[in-house]
Parts: sequence; structure tokens; C-alpha cells
Amino acid sequence: MTRNSPLPLRFDPLTVVVSRRVKKGLEKEFEKLSSQMTERAADFPGYLGATMFRPSSAEDPEYRIVFKFNDKDSLNIWENSDERAELLDKIEELLEQPSERETLSGIVTWFTLPGQNPVRPPARWKMTIVSWLALYPAVTLVFAVFGDWLAQIPLLIRTMLVTMVVMGLMSYVLMPRMTKWFSFWLFPQKHNNIR
Repeated sequence: MTRNSPLPLRFDPLTVVVSRRVKKGLEKEFEKLSSQMTERAADFPGYLGATMFRPSSAEDPEYRIVFKFNDKDSLNIWENSDERAELLDKIEELLEQPSERETLSGIVTWFTLPGQNPVRPPARWKMTIVSWLALYPAVTLVFAVFGDWLAQIPLLIRTMLVTMVVMGLMSYVLMPRMTKWFSFWLFPQKHNNIR
């Protein structure tokens, strides 16, 4: 599959967290190259966005770049591209040590908080409770507003429509807010470093 080939229609988003320690005095050059990397990635199918977190303190001197792709195939195309390799070689020359990389997928990606260094998911039981606190009212609201209309639709289509609406609400509206509101509980050790 080449860069311009159409990707299959599926949505299994992946979040990649890259940690880099930049040699002193080379931060501006590093940030310029990182911006170029983001611009190049944006031209690739399946790219969903990126955020750079600058070092939060002298005790945590790492840059963290968090980027998302639609699925594993689109991420692989980007990671194996000449466009990425060219800039990656230049970036690695500016680092004290090789980049560290972590890939997250599934529900864990709902629990990413801007400025959270390092980006680590909370305990699974906490994610379950906060997800339920968002899911229960969302499903209740959908059935309260559209219940009579939904009752007339066959079960398989009804569940497809409800889950499609609820998952959209969870991913783009509810979970970003719930993660922020419950950050004191989800990320207790790091809460004071959130910016």
C-alpha cells in the first residue's frame, strides 16, 4: 500500500506517545523539526492530530509528542514513509538518548489529559467507573429523547444507531470533559503538574 492508496474504512484509533530528551541549546531546532514532522504527517491518510508537551520541569526534562492515527495500517504507512525517515534522522541527532515510544489503543485513549507527564492511563477500575458515569446518562438521554421513535425500528438497527450516537458522544464530548473533571481522582500524583 502506498501513501496515496485509499485506506480501508475502519476506525480503530491508535495513540502514540514519543518521549525525547533534547541536548541543551538545541531546543528551538528540535521544535522546528517536530513542527515539520507534524505538517508532513497531516498529509497522510488516517492522521488524526498531534500535540507536543514541552518539559514540565527540570525533574522531568522530556518533550512528549502525542499523535493519533485512525488505525494500525495508516500508522504503519506513516512510520515507514521516506518523509518521516528524513526528519527522524535529523531529530535523533539532537537527542541525548534515543526516543522512547509507546502505543496506546482502545478505551485507554479516552483517558489522556493535556499536560499529563508522563502519559499513563489510570487504574482500570477507575476508568470503568468514570466511563460508566458518562455512559449511563448518555444512553438514558438517547432513550428519553428518541425512545418512541427507536421502538419502531428493528432491534439490530436500533442498537447500531444508539451505539453509534453514544460512542460519538463518549469519544468527542463526554470523555474529554469527564477526564478533566475527574483528573484529581484519575491522576492523583500528577494533578498538581497539569497545565
